[in-house]
Amino acid sequence: MEDYLKNNFELEAKRPSEEAQNRWRSAVWLVKNPRRRFRMVADLAKRAEIDKKRRRMQEKIRVALYVQKAALYFIDAAERTEKHKVPDEVKQAGFYISPDELALIVGTHDVKQLEYHAGPEGIAKKLSVSLKNGLSSTEIPTRQNIFGMNKFVEKPPRPFWMFVWDAMQDLTLIMLMVCAVISIGVGIATEGWPKGMYDGIGIILSILLVVLVTAISDYKQSLQFRDLDKEKKNISVHVTRNGSRKKVSIYELVVGDIVNLSIGDQVPADGLYISGYSLSIDESSLSGESEPANVAKERPFLLSGTKVQDGSGKMLVTSVGMRTEWGRLMVTLSEREEDETPLQVKLNGVATIIGKIGLVFAVLTFLVLTARFLVVKGINGQIRNWAINDALKLLNFFAIAVTILVVAVPEGLPLAVTLSLAFAMKKLMKDRALVRHLSACETMGSATCICTDKTGTLTTNHMVVTKIWICGEQKKVENYKPENVSEKVKKTLMHSLFLNTGAEVVKGKDGKTEVLGSPTETALLEFGLLFERDFDAERDELKIIKIEPFNSVKKKMSVLVALQGGGVRAFVKGASEIILGMCDKMEGRNGESASISEEQRKNITNAINDFANEALRTLCLAYKDVEKASNESIPDNNYTLIAVVGIKDPVRPGVKEAVQTCLDAGIVVRMVTGDNINTAKAIARECGILTGDGIAIEGSEIRDRSPEEMAEIIPKLQVMARSLPLDKHKLVTMLRKEFNEVVAVTGDGTNDAPALHEADIGLAMGIAGTEVAKESADVVIMDDNFTTILNVAKWGRAVYINIQKFVQFQLTVNIVALMTNFISACISGSAPLTAVQLLWVNMIMDTLGALAIATEPPHDGLMKRPPVGRNVNIITKIMWRNIIGQSIYQLIVLGVLTFDGKQLLKLNGPNSDATLRTMIFNTFVFCQVFNEINSRDMERINIFRGIFSSWIFVMVMVSTVTFQTVMVQFLGKFADTVPLSRDLWLVSILIGSVSLIVGTVLKFIPVSTKSSRVFEHHDGYEPLPTGPDLA
Repeated sequence: MEDYLKNNFELEAKRPSEEAQNRWRSAVWLVKNPRRRFRMVADLAKRAEIDKKRRRMQEKIRVALYVQKAALYFIDAAERTEKHKVPDEVKQAGFYISPDELALIVGTHDVKQLEYHAGPEGIAKKLSVSLKNGLSSTEIPTRQNIFGMNKFVEKPPRPFWMFVWDAMQDLTLIMLMVCAVISIGVGIATEGWPKGMYDGIGIILSILLVVLVTAISDYKQSLQFRDLDKEKKNISVHVTRNGSRKKVSIYELVVGDIVNLSIGDQVPADGLYISGYSLSIDESSLSGESEPANVAKERPFLLSGTKVQDGSGKMLVTSVGMRTEWGRLMVTLSEREEDETPLQVKLNGVATIIGKIGLVFAVLTFLVLTARFLVVKGINGQIRNWAINDALKLLNFFAIAVTILVVAVPEGLPLAVTLSLAFAMKKLMKDRALVRHLSACETMGSATCICTDKTGTLTTNHMVVTKIWICGEQKKVENYKPENVSEKVKKTLMHSLFLNTGAEVVKGKDGKTEVLGSPTETALLEFGLLFERDFDAERDELKIIKIEPFNSVKKKMSVLVALQGGGVRAFVKGASEIILGMCDKMEGRNGESASISEEQRKNITNAINDFANEALRTLCLAYKDVEKASNESIPDNNYTLIAVVGIKDPVRPGVKEAVQTCLDAGIVVRMVTGDNINTAKAIARECGILTGDGIAIEGSEIRDRSPEEMAEIIPKLQVMARSLPLDKHKLVTMLRKEFNEVVAVTGDGTNDAPALHEADIGLAMGIAGTEVAKESADVVIMDDNFTTILNVAKWGRAVYINIQKFVQFQLTVNIVALMTNFISACISGSAPLTAVQLLWVNMIMDTLGALAIATEPPHDGLMKRPPVGRNVNIITKIMWRNIIGQSIYQLIVLGVLTFDGKQLLKLNGPNSDATLRTMIFNTFVFCQVFNEINSRDMERINIFRGIFSSWIFVMVMVSTVTFQTVMVQFLGKFADTVPLSRDLWLVSILIGSVSLIVGTVLKFIPVSTKSSRVFEHHDGYEPLPTGPDLA
């Protein structure tokens, strides 16, 4: 069985090949309801058609963008005049340009029409907006009414009745429905009204109940996925409103907004460039063009959906929602469907195998029942005499065979994975983790290594400058300005802090000063504000010529400014060793520049190391006066060192415990950071990542090592400092390819995208992360907290274990239901479980069973074992032990009741047969109820641990028992049951509860787990203690 699954139903969790996807689709056989079973499976033919259509449209857009041709077939403007008429309602609202003309100017890059309106400044005037202060918040509703909302037209959600319709497409249920209708017709003809219709009506009501419960479950799942999709698309945008910068949702953006763009941002709407530095845009998502486009005053057009590859800038929003190029593209093309997960595929394989076995038993049961019926008629000499009742009996045999097929084909297995993943994703969303790809939740349960950033993930990301080295002296910063420093030095320091920054100082709603920017930039500006200087006044003193924003490769940020007295000065800040290496002079107390001697360089290096050993982030600030700036290039050497600052970023509470939990769970945690190695080592020790025998190295050492040397280093590697994105990518690739590790990696920058893409699970930071990083990731950690990553791993393991528990439970029900009816048919010529009863059992084990077992929350015990092995067997020897043991017990009990029940239970009277059949049905159901409880833990004896923490499980148990009681006591005419006495109810419950004792005994039976794999536990874990320790 496992070989068959591996050959036909093996799929990569990330970027599966089309060959593997087609292989398992062709191997699936005997699908009762394709519409429902494959609802969460990608339609490859449709996907190929959409991709083809997308490429055609991208080519048309590319032609429009790069060849400057305006006519795209989806643009409404057939004729273009120099001046468009402005509608009256637009004028009355205070605007003097039409929404359609705005969309046309930017969408077609119409430079002449833009010049006609006096450029972006003229457009801003016609939109009644200040390019400096932005909109007033009171204007938002008016602008939304005139220019539209920044939302795309989405496919309407599927209504509930569509899920009911899908559930009714089950071929076996349709066959049963036909049988029921015939049964009603024949029954009324032979037994009269209303007695003759009870059997058929019972089947129809059971089918409707199955359809309703299935549809409700599927509909709720679809709502969960829809909510998650909305959250994926909801990104934050920095805008200037009421004269201050603030964050708003992309959905709240309106025409006239001033948007601030930086590296890694997604352009949230169509617009015009106002100002900025070296702004480079990746338009490949829209046009397919791989070369980035440089945006400047001469080419000011920005299109929605594109990404900022480099630089920074401000844009004026001119079109939103469906008037943007991106909106038109999205409405034409549907969203790309999610790939199926490996577990879904594997369980489709299991369902196929069991379905084939079930079909054989269903056919054999029908043949045996029919053969016995014909033999009896032959013996009685009535083979030539046929009545309507005979036809009704044959129809009943067929209905039983079909119902066996309903029970035998476990359609719920692959769907249980979707249910479990949807539940886990919803819970993780509450725990601040947004799962972007379903398979990531599964794969995280197998993670053996987490490569994590330091800043913001292990630390709080709330930074404060606590120490400074300036003019040859180290000082503590405790809310006062450094003394013994001349005004000239302070002025240079302030210019360095306030000009060379990507952050802004704004007034909050309460009038207090706020700093908007990255935590590092915020710490530096807050330090500068201690000198009681005015941020805007300092910036207005000098004119900024050029900015080179910080990136993780150069590890520095530079700015070129024009001095008031003439001349040009460059300011640079960044990684302390890199900036110090660029300096050959340092600033003295009186502002004079002096060459750095070897002794002074050594002292500065010692100061940097002292800061780093105290777990402080170190940055150097420097400047250089540039004689010529004709090409506006910022130099890379001969700078004058101003200061070294030490920034405190405390370790997050709970991180040390979370790291220890990971280690206990067999997950190796490695820190990969761009910080100084001494800072990294200090933080790593504090977090419990760096141990006595661990290795801490810099990224440059990885680059220079041979593969053989790397193979020796990596097993002990715990910290990689001063790493570049390519170093992280190389480490992830080696861990996956050479060491067969399942790697989770965190990232926040645009340059981290390749590593996030390469890793088994890419984890992007929700706060510090760029939109490019988030798009490349599988999971977005909304609070940037390492503890949240641990929760994702815990839920990943819970999903896998829950599915195994559900498989164990469902296979037990399958085996018992099949064997009971088949053996009884062979021996007695009748089936003890009717079609209605089997439909009820099917609902218990399928939809309700999946709800109860597949949604169990994780417990701490899951993180005290090694990870789930990669590609381990889904059905293990431990599971087979439990399945076979429980099946044997139930078959014995039901067999004894079937053939000797009357005598044992002392049943007499005309209703004894009906009472016995009801008793068998009731006992069978209670065996499943208690076995469902048994399935909560496949190895430990205490199966009641945490039962009340899973309210869904308790609710399903109560609902099952309640409906079973109603069915037996009050719905006898439809369910073919009679009311049972209190004693018989007690006997049913006691026989069912013995399943708990049987389960306990089974767990003491040792099972060999011979395997060549590292993990030899039933589910890929190491073996747990046996015997009394299990309790």
